[in-house]
Amino acid sequence: MHQVLTPEIRRHKNFTLYTVTSTFQPHWIMDKLSDILARAAQRSQAAARSYEGEVTPQEAFEILKLTPGAKLVDVRTRAEWDWVGRVPDSIEIEWNQYPGNIRNPQFLSELKARLEPGALILFLCRSGVRSVAAASAATEAGFAHCYNILEGFEGDKDGDSHRNNIGGWRKAGLPWTQG
Repeated sequence: MHQVLTPEIRRHKNFTLYTVTSTFQPHWIMDKLSDILARAAQRSQAAARSYEGEVTPQEAFEILKLTPGAKLVDVRTRAEWDWVGRVPDSIEIEWNQYPGNIRNPQFLSELKARLEPGALILFLCRSGVRSVAAASAATEAGFAHCYNILEGFEGDKDGDSHRNNIGGWRKAGLPWTQG
């Protein structure tokens, strides 16, 4: 066990690691978190993203379990939350409004009202596209630790143009509710 009372930001040559340590977490947990964030940073750099990293749904879930204060922001529409499903304990802020699929002009002000700029934020949408835009906008607005969740909630379409069969939060068997 080790004790560090504050979040720690480690700046490396090619990426930044954001770790939170606790008096109740052994070194192997912190090593696991650091490994996840390092892979995420490498993916983000490879894709030339402006935000800190890109994580798989499984990695996002691990981050939420390992990092006190990490938040998942679901940027899908109200209709998607109601009809497709929700991630428990997520913060729901539409990137595009329903109906009409019009960009939510209040997105950043809603985000700023609900989260601190230093929070570790994981952005989720249906398939990992809107969450890229949300993570980029949040980074530009001063949120330092933004991550896109690859594959999104429903994943990519399969050969029959159906979702939930290839990748995604639901396909990974991670917690969600419907109704």
